[in-house]
Amino acid sequence: MSMRIRKAVFPVAGMGTRFLPATKSIPKEMLPIVDRPIIQYAVDEAIEAGCDTLIFVTGRSKRAVEDYFDRAPELEAELEAKGKTAALELVRNIVPPHVKVLFVRQASPLGLGHAVACASPLINPDEHFAVMLPDDLIDGSPSGVLSQMLRAMRDQTGSVIAVEQVAGKDVSQYGIVAPESDEGLLMRVRGVVEKPSLEEAPSNLAIVGRYILHGQVLQTLATQGPGSGGEIQLTDALAHEIESRGLWAYRFGGKRFDCGNKQGFLTANIHFGLKHGY
Repeated sequence: MSMRIRKAVFPVAGMGTRFLPATKSIPKEMLPIVDRPIIQYAVDEAIEAGCDTLIFVTGRSKRAVEDYFDRAPELEAELEAKGKTAALELVRNIVPPHVKVLFVRQASPLGLGHAVACASPLINPDEHFAVMLPDDLIDGSPSGVLSQMLRAMRDQTGSVIAVEQVAGKDVSQYGIVAPESDEGLLMRVRGVVEKPSLEEAPSNLAIVGRYILHGQVLQTLATQGPGSGGEIQLTDALAHEIESRGLWAYRFGGKRFDCGNKQGFLTANIHFGLKHGY
């Protein structure tokens, strides 16, 4: 039987400086991949995996994200009056009716771990929850990455992170795992290192933006001091999981696009444009 989760956390408080000046007024999560904002792809993946509570950790100038997931009565009325039923259904079904959308504010940019911890009032300490970074847009195969991870975990009680092999020159840009064995899709982790040099890296398996975490991780983050870069690092909390409930790495199926940079963003637009015949 697969593990089940209901809540997904989306840290979206970042400034998106790589896409200035566009992101001066538009959150980077709202930049379009063909005809849908980046954030929609991660939301659809979470809902596909069974999540019915979406928690967005926002910051200043992120009102457009909240507006996107809110109802737009004037727009809906205009589309209905003009008989544009297809467009009306798109606007009304950004999330299904049974899915709750919640927002919390990260007042200061203190790191990914801090952003995740901001969602702690909405998560029980004994439940698993997902963390999804929209910048990592993944066209999962045969299903979304979160669904793949849930099936792989089955009855495990620890946490699991998605990993991908990266080139040696790129390991210093990621958190890198040290697996007990580099065989199969699901590997037990014996260590994690945040942005190591190539010489210090224990492997070339990089952590990417999909996590299934035990609620106790939030308590670890609440008492954790600053790590690399003076920020509260999620990687440090994952290292604690190794000694407590256990940590697994999952090598997912599909193609990832790093939409945090311009090349990845453009490549994703081409990929999904061709895939859907636009």
